[in-house]
Amino acid sequence: MSAPATPRPTLALPAAPTRTRRVDWRLRFAVLSVVWGFSFLLIKVGTEAYAPFQVALGRVLFGALALLAVLVVRREPLPRGRRTWAHLAVAALLLNTAPFSLFSYAELSIPSGLAGICNATSPLWGMALSLVALSEDRPTRRRFAGLGLGFLGVLTVLGAWQGFSGIDAKGTALALLASLCYPIGWIYVRRTLASVPGSPVAMTGAQLMLSTLQLLAVSVAFTSAPASFPLWPTLSVIALGALGTGMALQMQYGLVAEVGPTTAQMVTYFIPVIATAAGVLLLGEQLHWNTPVGAAIVLAGAALTQTRRS
Repeated sequence: MSAPATPRPTLALPAAPTRTRRVDWRLRFAVLSVVWGFSFLLIKVGTEAYAPFQVALGRVLFGALALLAVLVVRREPLPRGRRTWAHLAVAALLLNTAPFSLFSYAELSIPSGLAGICNATSPLWGMALSLVALSEDRPTRRRFAGLGLGFLGVLTVLGAWQGFSGIDAKGTALALLASLCYPIGWIYVRRTLASVPGSPVAMTGAQLMLSTLQLLAVSVAFTSAPASFPLWPTLSVIALGALGTGMALQMQYGLVAEVGPTTAQMVTYFIPVIATAAGVLLLGEQLHWNTPVGAAIVLAGAALTQTRRS
């Protein structure tokens, strides 16, 4: 089992054989790009009425319910064994609880488009961590170049030559920290859960269940119960979980099984574009020239870090 280019909150890539599907994979690829790209807009709308921990809680709760419904239909069991569930609890913390909460807090002060761009730095973090954590995945000169190029792109997005003026440092740092959680989580998964039997849906459903319990405890301890449930923020949180986490993961599994992980993982490079466009068009977020230019540089660097040739 190996991590995707930009780690998603999942545990494994499916090994299922390719099956005939009614909907062309290109259309499903486009839908998945839009769903994940709009996730950052949904987070922004959700935080208008709910605390960040509550937005993250709703996301994993409805995501878990969506995947558990799939398991019921398929009659697939959840994973077994205390050790497996213990490792899943750590994976839930690193791949769901922490990054989902951090992105929600970040979007209190930064545009949703910037959060989407920060999310695209995950492959850069992953490549940097592989220097010390994964001896079997040593970087090449090309991947080193990608890391440097990606760092340059981040500085461009943030307007480093202007002293980072107009950018909320705390919110941006939280979003970058959230993107760092994914490769850390994947390194942990590769070391502890790679050989554990179970379908990706069952493993990820269990992981989201544990994340729900974690975020429920945190929300009870640090937030007050919502006084009301406004329509649009509530629908945004439900969609973020059921569609952006549950349905999207199912679509990703199908794409990987049909066209392979390399092609399926290219969805990563469309997410910040869609997130930025959605923020500008639907939320009225400002867009300066350095944002799309820097995002393009980040994505080019991230693409280079995924190549295997020296």
